[in-house]
Amino acid sequence: MKLPLQITFRHMEKSEALEADIRDKAHKLDQYCDQIMSCHVTVDAPHQHHQQGSLYRIGVDLTVPGGKIVASREADQHHAHEDPYVATRDAFNAVQRQLEDYVRKQRHKVKRHEPPPHGKVVRLVPDKDYGIIESSTGTEVYFHRNSLLHGDFDTLSVGCEVRYAEEAGEQGPQASSVTPIGKHHVVD
Repeated sequence: MKLPLQITFRHMEKSEALEADIRDKAHKLDQYCDQIMSCHVTVDAPHQHHQQGSLYRIGVDLTVPGGKIVASREADQHHAHEDPYVATRDAFNAVQRQLEDYVRKQRHKVKRHEPPPHGKVVRLVPDKDYGIIESSTGTEVYFHRNSLLHGDFDTLSVGCEVRYAEEAGEQGPQASSVTPIGKHHVVD
């Protein structure tokens, strides 16, 4: 971390043991991502009036290049958070998941779903049960009547836009899973 870790205790006495646990968890985050600029942890025990014990709320705020990562664990719903170590663990687990997402985005390891290839029908040979699609790159791709998923081969017309999966055929590229595109077509 570029700035020292800040730990704030509210509505309770400072605990050296809990502070050491927080420092250990923050150090592990810093080892995972060296771009953390600052970390502020708030330990709050606002419900002192409960008969069973205090419920702890832990907030973890990280500042990273390009934004903030914030996670907190509310005490109201979780009686396990009568233990400040459990509440701390849960808050740090939540912030770690967000930090992992941040690191993946920084490393460009986010999965991108490429749209399927698309093109338009440029030739139909109904008596031989096949057609030719011109891809968006200008390549001609063969398809068979049985490759059409939605729609009827006999209703296709030249100029109809389609999506398809391309694979290698015996005589060049071949389309499988051909789907006519309705009025909501893919835009280049």
